[in-house]
Amino acid sequence: MFDRELDHLPPEVRWREWMNRVEATIFAASEPVARETLAKIVGKNCSIDLLIDDIREELRGRPYDLVAVAGGWKHLTRPAYADAIRTAVGGGEKATNLTQSEVLALMCIAYFQPITRGELSSFFGKEVSRDLIGHLRGAKLITSGPRSPTLGAPYTYVTTKEFLLEFGLDTLRDLPDFEALEDAGLLFKEKLLAGDIPVSLIGGEGDKAEDGEDKRL
Repeated sequence: MFDRELDHLPPEVRWREWMNRVEATIFAASEPVARETLAKIVGKNCSIDLLIDDIREELRGRPYDLVAVAGGWKHLTRPAYADAIRTAVGGGEKATNLTQSEVLALMCIAYFQPITRGELSSFFGKEVSRDLIGHLRGAKLITSGPRSPTLGAPYTYVTTKEFLLEFGLDTLRDLPDFEALEDAGLLFKEKLLAGDIPVSLIGGEGDKAEDGEDKRL
């Protein structure tokens, strides 16, 4: 049987072995590794957070780190080496290319989820198209949430784990401070639902609808 506790080892050696197990598991994984997974390979009274802190301390000065993202931990290279990586192996661009309208719709979903397409349309004062929602779903940034208790029980939309990964967030609590955005009048839900959205948020090349043009996003 797999020995989690390692009681036969001196405390310092035991701690080092737990550190090695955790780092090796995270290194080998293609997705962020959750706390529950790491708990399977260390002693039941072992602090995962302290192990991670010690590993990160040893990685100080290295070109990569252990980062909390999407509810787990993942090895990520440091931003300072992004240009070198792009020069050597190419890529480095976001896998998902979003229009300004899609970014704004995604932002609203992130802050106000679960939210219906109708509510999103109220934010912008024009219909949010099914194609826009379909593109965000196809990129796996959003998915269907619970049905709304409103008339017709429309589907709501919520963000996904892939959304957290795409934007380097551990949880939705890591989104920019909501209260500051409210104070700026940018993300007050009742105000937006009333159609009072700052022009600066919906303007931009290619996103303004002229008279006679399609008013959908």
